[in-house]
Amino acid sequence: MPELPEVEALAAFLRENAVGRVVTRVDLAAVQAIKTFDPPLSALAGLELTGVSRHGKFLDLDVSGLHLVVHLARAGWLHWRKDLPTAPPKPGKGPLALRVHLEPREGELPEGFDLTEQGTRKRLAVYVVRSPAEVPGIARLGPDALTLDTEQLGVLLAGRHTQLKGTLTDQTVLAGIGNAYSDEILHAAKLSPFKMADKVTDDELLRLHAAVRETLTGALDRQLGQRAATLKGEKRAGLQVHARTGLPCPVCGDTVREVSFADTSLQYCPTCQTGGKPLADRRMSKLLR
Repeated sequence: MPELPEVEALAAFLRENAVGRVVTRVDLAAVQAIKTFDPPLSALAGLELTGVSRHGKFLDLDVSGLHLVVHLARAGWLHWRKDLPTAPPKPGKGPLALRVHLEPREGELPEGFDLTEQGTRKRLAVYVVRSPAEVPGIARLGPDALTLDTEQLGVLLAGRHTQLKGTLTDQTVLAGIGNAYSDEILHAAKLSPFKMADKVTDDELLRLHAAVRETLTGALDRQLGQRAATLKGEKRAGLQVHARTGLPCPVCGDTVREVSFADTSLQYCPTCQTGGKPLADRRMSKLLR
């Protein structure tokens, strides 16, 4: 799933390549992706794309005061294209969800971008709104993960009797962190994913805040300036434990382990994070003390 660094890098890419250009047409290929009807997608045609920003994991394209807001969900992505076909796409079961055509620069081929989603569980969401606050997911967002100081993070955790893994990925508590970077943050902070948020000590809080900042800013620094097509690979290359089950931890050499749930999983290092003890791999796992 694209998280804060990838969405911010995509926003930066679009600011460089798309802002200042007129949207000539928007093609909807997956009806289930569009979540609003007023204003219609057709209202974007003929308007200039004037800005691109990010709200948590939502991408916000300001089109002359209307906002095309996108949540890429788990398997969605943005593909920049310099050879967009002129014929509208046929709705079907393929990965294409939405296509945005931009007015070509003088002497150049038509450009724009596709929003695609792999797999059968289609969750990519597109909204056309007059204000980003009209998008329910944005209205519910907690503070951005990169805006909090240590004290503010401590206040958020103090009232949460929930596991750290779930707390970090709860967008109503903290916006921008998903499954991959929460694993990376907890590994860097040397904290168990199952530790209760309201039991974090002062020393652990300092480590956790530093890990949030360093993990997210490090990933963002690596990805800013990349082409949209290379961002996923750059993310994978920087991971220490996430999606590395069975491989050696790059810090201590212990084997990275996994806890599986119904539709997701987490990865961690027992030596770095749980005192050498593995976590029970079942949905209702508790921290092994």
